[in-house]
Amino acid sequence: MMFKHEIQLFNPVEVERTNPHYALLMREQLGGSNGELNSAMQYMAQSFKAKDTFIKDLLMDIATEELNHLEMVATIVNLLSGYDVDMDDGKKDAVFGLSPGIVNSSGCPWNFDSVSATGDLYADLISDIASEQRSKAVYEYLFKQINDKKVRSAIDFLLERETFHEKKLCEAIDRLKKEAPRKNYRFSKDSELCFSILSAKSVEL
Repeated sequence: MMFKHEIQLFNPVEVERTNPHYALLMREQLGGSNGELNSAMQYMAQSFKAKDTFIKDLLMDIATEELNHLEMVATIVNLLSGYDVDMDDGKKDAVFGLSPGIVNSSGCPWNFDSVSATGDLYADLISDIASEQRSKAVYEYLFKQINDKKVRSAIDFLLERETFHEKKLCEAIDRLKKEAPRKNYRFSKDSELCFSILSAKSVEL
């Protein structure tokens, strides 16, 4: 597909006032392992191997939207920082200047190692749903840490979009099950065997 950059954000972003310390927390969704860049790269990497054209397009569409979310989060970080050097984060400022930097809330750069792409669509889609859940958990934490109504509005929008992504990914799994059911390569009595720690202990007693 051809990427096209629209000269506007997917959703308007504003802040009521600067808050450099909260901007540090918000960077978790820039370069964190559950952040927007990680999600975009994960879905894009998975789409390269996907043979189902519908799911391939879905993954690329979501990846593209996640890149827009990345831009939204970067804008929030910039507005909260006030474009001023934060003396409490001097190390980051020395490296990135006044750029928000693709780093997490601890200042560590994003790492591709956190991207999950196995080439198995079942495994990848399940991982994607978990990724959306983890991203929502971070956003929910961030929502609770600030009273700025405009920042909260932006986070609320992002939460709704992550929920929508999760829904579409679940639909993709259902589609995959119907069109290409997974084969059972091995089935034996061990497949239904359950272990109970409590019962094991009672037997030992």
